[in-house]
Amino acid sequence: MWRKTLSIGLGLGLGISAVAAGQEPPTARKAAEHATVEPGGRAAGDSSPVATGTINWPGMTREGTVLLPNGWSLEPAGRQSKLGDLPVEIAVHPDRPILAILHAGYGEHEVVTTDTATGKIIGRVAVPGTFNGLAWSPDGRQLFVGGGFDDLIYRFDHADGLLSNRKTFEYPDRKAFLATGRREAKLQRMVAGLVVSRDGRTLYASAAFGHSVARFDAQSGQVLGETLLPEGSYPHGLAIDESRDRLYVSLWSRAAVAVVDTGSFKVVETWPTQEHPGEMVLARGGKLLYVANANRNSVSVFDASAGKALETISTAIDPKAPSGSTPCSLALTPDESILFVANANTNNLAVVNVKEPGESKPMGFIPTGWYPTSVRIARDGKTLYIANGKGSTSKANRDGPRPGFPRSGGATMEYIGGLFQGTLSVVPMPDARQMSRYSQTVYRCSPLRKDAPTDVHGRPLSPRNPIPSKVGGVSPIKYVVYIIKENRTFDQVFGDMPEGNGEPSICLFPEKVTPNHHALASEFVLLDNFYVESEVSADGHEWSMGAYASDFVERIWPVGYRGDRRVPYPSEGVMDEVARPTGGYLWDRAAEKGISFRSYGEFIEDPKKPGQPATTRVKGLDGHFDPFYRSFDMDFQDVKRADRFLEELAGFEKSGEMPRLVILKLPNDHTSGTTPGKYTVTACVADNDLALGRVVEGLSKSRFWKQMAVFVVEDDAQNGSDHVDAHRTVALAISPYTRRHAVDSTMYSTSSMLRTMELILGLEPMSQFDAAARPMFAAFGDEPDARPFVHRPAGVDINERNRQGAPFAQASAKLDLDEEDRNDDLLFNQIIWKAVRGADSTMPPPVRAAFVMPR
Repeated sequence: MWRKTLSIGLGLGLGISAVAAGQEPPTARKAAEHATVEPGGRAAGDSSPVATGTINWPGMTREGTVLLPNGWSLEPAGRQSKLGDLPVEIAVHPDRPILAILHAGYGEHEVVTTDTATGKIIGRVAVPGTFNGLAWSPDGRQLFVGGGFDDLIYRFDHADGLLSNRKTFEYPDRKAFLATGRREAKLQRMVAGLVVSRDGRTLYASAAFGHSVARFDAQSGQVLGETLLPEGSYPHGLAIDESRDRLYVSLWSRAAVAVVDTGSFKVVETWPTQEHPGEMVLARGGKLLYVANANRNSVSVFDASAGKALETISTAIDPKAPSGSTPCSLALTPDESILFVANANTNNLAVVNVKEPGESKPMGFIPTGWYPTSVRIARDGKTLYIANGKGSTSKANRDGPRPGFPRSGGATMEYIGGLFQGTLSVVPMPDARQMSRYSQTVYRCSPLRKDAPTDVHGRPLSPRNPIPSKVGGVSPIKYVVYIIKENRTFDQVFGDMPEGNGEPSICLFPEKVTPNHHALASEFVLLDNFYVESEVSADGHEWSMGAYASDFVERIWPVGYRGDRRVPYPSEGVMDEVARPTGGYLWDRAAEKGISFRSYGEFIEDPKKPGQPATTRVKGLDGHFDPFYRSFDMDFQDVKRADRFLEELAGFEKSGEMPRLVILKLPNDHTSGTTPGKYTVTACVADNDLALGRVVEGLSKSRFWKQMAVFVVEDDAQNGSDHVDAHRTVALAISPYTRRHAVDSTMYSTSSMLRTMELILGLEPMSQFDAAARPMFAAFGDEPDARPFVHRPAGVDINERNRQGAPFAQASAKLDLDEEDRNDDLLFNQIIWKAVRGADSTMPPPVRAAFVMPR
């Protein structure tokens, strides 16, 4: 059957080319060969082709910028040097041209030393575990490193950029700490911040999960005292003011700074900030304190001598932008007149003139690499050093997981958790003219635009498009159903569909296994250029529901996913007091507008005993979830979840009304690997497929269908193979208003899907990412086609169980399947591949290597 293809560019003035510099990749050519239709003006059944528009694929463009899967672009300033996995903090040596850079990602935890003049690595030393905390002694002969969840601090001797003679500082006896009776005492302390006294004798350390601050003898390592801070405060950054005998401690989840008297070592004051205060810097001999508020677009400024707030500095490129910039690091010029703020999520430095306290003036922005985590300034004030946590580009995980394969920077190369190696940007201090050019680059790299939405030809959208162009617009769609699934890439499921940009050789779950996915993509619209912003489920559920993952989530999940089971899962309400984004979640926006909503399994905790009701830790969902719908439980089939939802749908039919926003979890495409006695990998995915088909059929035959849109997405793509990008995933848009038998190659992300739902329901955006995302205009037509969907029966046995001799059966039996992603995902996805393709199978070679930055 001939199919029409929809393809539009970002439509946001980015002017970005579709393919990598050089020869056009064959798969991009294949996708571009389809005819395209305009997003606004043709009827759903009209298959006549029109002029082809540009398809934007993530990666290097002909203009030299890098288009990220989330629609933002990179064009970093200065010279770029490769680092390791997730550099999180830079420390400038007191008198030598040397930087120490701490790495705390999925791969090797280490300290790298680099030459400031060349950016080249001098040496590197591994540590068992870390999270944050890096400080030189005043004479530069020693370096202190936080030991993360091990309740340790490491001290290294330093000479000429080389670190040696590691000494370990231990916290007080764990039993004594447990005796405090604190509910968090079962957790490790997790060192988050370090600072050394001016005489080099005392080391101060904050412990985020211990909710305490301690001081050590910097030479002997003896503990000199530990002070407990407010329960649930998660202390993070430290700044010491010895002239006033004060230690400032930022309280990550309390939106405050604690003032500790260093004599009595007790909290004497608490100063309010905005959400997620992190790094701090002191100025004017301790008279001013700057605090980066990561969950807002702001820096709080205090008159430290008077103990009062002077001003709040906005760091976003638009003062009216919602939260999402994630300012996480600060640096002052030697004369303390200019403040640099690293905006992690929007990939830039905000530059502010702070010469007059309380009267700061914006000076512009400097473009950085992906997710800048730390900014520092050379002692002479002539150079900026920026650690980019995710490096310079996204990549394809072309060969998928390969345990035992050579590692790059400590992380297996094809696992998404270690795929994006960090970089160091070395930027000469810009003058006014260069700042102007840099600022223009930052605005050009952002998809935040005030322009009216247009089609691929720059013409206004049809006023009949069912997706409103702005909040408050009228839509014929009244009901939105949002279905969240688990961990699949586009190629894993749709790689066998010739209509799209797929790679059949790495398709694990073709039409025989997923007939309903294929039928839905065929009868409605195939989205072959759709990406998640997340890397794993820990940040995936946050992005899926909030269009944002906080700095806490982004920093915590790599530590936990590398195998440290002491690290809590920071998502779905488990740590809501500190993980929650300032902009809230989709249901919060619905509640604000009086839109009815109901969750089935998402952000819900299953009961301990059968028959008991489920619960939630998220206040916004109280009274708005089905207590008898099963959340994540791989022993409970998705078809049973479908049964439960269809029962509720029947009740809605009788009453004549249903919630306008329904959020539904169908998690079993996660699979249980090859654990003996559990459902096989193929059975799990087929079960998920059948459940999806039955749910959509039920909805499409309901009285609500003519005013409904169903959106389906994976919470993350995680570790399955994809030849375009490791973030490309399975997504569906299903509605009477969806274009039938079409392929839409517009570049979308999860935030695009959220933005589309928000526009339908009249909701305000939750972050800069859904505010900036391209809505899914092109996937919808003007005229409805209300034919119902008829589900396809399963093509394989959904009740098949793993045998004892299945590939990796022993390894699978050791997996923790009580929660999403509590396992070694590299191993887990290798198990999935072997389970489908056989024990002796190997990953195929790439069809093309996508989006690697040139050296």
